[in-house]
Parts: sequence; structure tokens; C-alpha cells
Amino acid sequence: MVSLSTNPFFSLTTQNAASRSSSSLYSRFAASTKFNSFHANNKDHRKVVCACVAPPTNFKSEDSSALRFNGSSKSEQLSTLREQDGDSDVLIECRDVYKSFGEKKILNGVSFKIRHGEAVGIIGPSGTGKSTVLKIIAGLLIPDKGEVYIRGRKRVGLVSDDELHGLRIGLVFQSAALFDSLTVRENVGFLLYEHSSMPEDQISEVVKETLAAVGLKGVENRLPSELSGGMKKRVALARSIIYDNSKDSIEPEVLLYDEPTAGLDPIASTVVEDLIRSVHIKGQDARGKPGNIASYVVVTHQHSTIKRAIDRLVFLHKGKIVWEGMTHEFTTSTNPIVQQFASGSLEGPIKY
Repeated sequence: MVSLSTNPFFSLTTQNAASRSSSSLYSRFAASTKFNSFHANNKDHRKVVCACVAPPTNFKSEDSSALRFNGSSKSEQLSTLREQDGDSDVLIECRDVYKSFGEKKILNGVSFKIRHGEAVGIIGPSGTGKSTVLKIIAGLLIPDKGEVYIRGRKRVGLVSDDELHGLRIGLVFQSAALFDSLTVRENVGFLLYEHSSMPEDQISEVVKETLAAVGLKGVENRLPSELSGGMKKRVALARSIIYDNSKDSIEPEVLLYDEPTAGLDPIASTVVEDLIRSVHIKGQDARGKPGNIASYVVVTHQHSTIKRAIDRLVFLHKGKIVWEGMTHEFTTSTNPIVQQFASGSLEGPIKY
């Protein structure tokens, strides 16, 4: 996988080595799909695994709104602590963010906040910068202009794992980027096999429990080629939410979903949408236990996902936020852009 935009339900973790660059992050990221040997043979580079961790410096592990992240160089870190009354529950803030690729302007001053416990959707026409916003939040892209705050701390460049702890961010992409040559057990447990000190039999138990949380049992020894499309996405979701339960404290996690129901039929989409809800702290997973995800953000075009998995919407058009509101306000909005998008009409301000 060369393009980040084609990877689904896949979170990654990076660990610093001697030298860093944003290009090495992308090359390591590519190892997540077809190039498994790249990961195995390049121990001197950052390790990319399945759970995008980005912990901020000086955050206590017991902090109830922690996040996980990806990083770049040791000199690139969170700085400029920013405290505001009433913003203690803000996990992520984008403030006047701009991003271009060459001559093409993608984001033109995007500002919004993600608070603890929220289920937020980013919607809008194709090509308006929704996936770019997720990658900037996840630290895979650096804004050309503007600021990103993680728990009140301004992030400078890409985030370094060595300097951050306590807050996890999981980034899950569109298609089910599973390792083709690894079993379901090895895919889901990849992060733990790589970075934990847990014995293999204990990891296997955690994998079983995590698969059960997304409604899958008895598939541990299957290969991805033996799974349906919907099952692959559920396995990939399990990989993004697994954690080392041998630790004294488990940091809360924010998940970023990039079109999680893309390519699925309506019934399979409903399964995934309900799973997204179930692993949230306000839901119950397939085992009947409370979810662990503190907040999540979903980029989507599908009305079913908006209705079933999202509480608050942010509408992007031409790189700007043109409307924000609760899900129940979406179909009754008087904004002509929102009205056209909600109805699917060819008439209106959105042109193709």
C-alpha cells in the first residue's frame, strides 16, 4: 500500500529510533499491507503496528481522556500548553488549519473540537479534505498553517512516541488492511506480539476476548482470504481496539474512522455501524461489557452511518466547515449545501 487513503480499520503505533523523517513514516506505513517483510527487516526504523499510539508528554497514565499517536522526530513534540475554562474535556482541537498538496488547496481554515465522550461525523462532498483532516489529527500530515491541540497542548510537527504517553489515537482506514500471510490471531495481536512482554498464551486469550467484543468467535486460525469483506473489517476493528491488559492502567483511546462502511452491503454496514457504537464508552460490546473508546470521529458519505453511529456532524465543503449540528438537525437544516447533500439532488451549490 502506497496510498494512506486505502487502508482501513488499521491503527498504527510508531516507536522512535535514531533518525526520523515524515517520509520514513509513510514508508513504514506502507509495510502495513503487502510489504510485511519490510517491517521485519528494518528494525532500525520506526515500527509500524496496529494501534496508532500518540501519548502526550507529562500526561498521567491514569488521565481518563488519554489518546494514542504516531510520531516523527524527537525534536517534534507537543508544546504550548493551552488551558481554557470549559475546555477541560476537549481531547482534540483543530484551529484554522490549512493544507495544500502542490497547487491544490485542500483545507482552507478548518476549526473544530472533539470532546470526551463524543461521536462526531465529518461529512461533505468527495475531495473536500475530510480524510486529510483525519491524517492531520493523527499526526501523519503536518498542516501548512494553523494549529492542532492534543489535550490542550499545541502539537509541533509530527508527534514522537518517546516524548508522549497516556493518550491513544487509533486511525482506521477504508479497506481491511490485514496482513495477508498472517492468521487472524496474528493480525489482531500484532501490537502485543511486537511491543508487550505478555506471554503468547496470554496474548491469545486477549485476542479471543477482543474478537468476541466485535462479535467474532472461532476465527483465530483463519487467514484473511478465508473471511468475507464484513468479517475482515471486524477483524481490523478488533486490531485497532486491542490493548495490553497486563498494565496497571489502560489509557483511553480516540478512534478515527475513514469511511468504515465503504464497499459493504446495507446489512454488513449496519453490523459495522453498530460495532462502532458498541465499543464506545457509552455502548456495550458483543459481550455485554462497556466499550473502551473515549471518543470517535467518522468520515462518511453514507446516510445510514450518519443515523446509526454519529451524534454530531461537521460539514466540510471546499476545505471549509460550512455547517455544524446534531444528527437530528441534518435533514432539517436550511443551509442549501446541507440540503442538497442530504437529498442527493443535482441542483444546488455543490457541483461535480
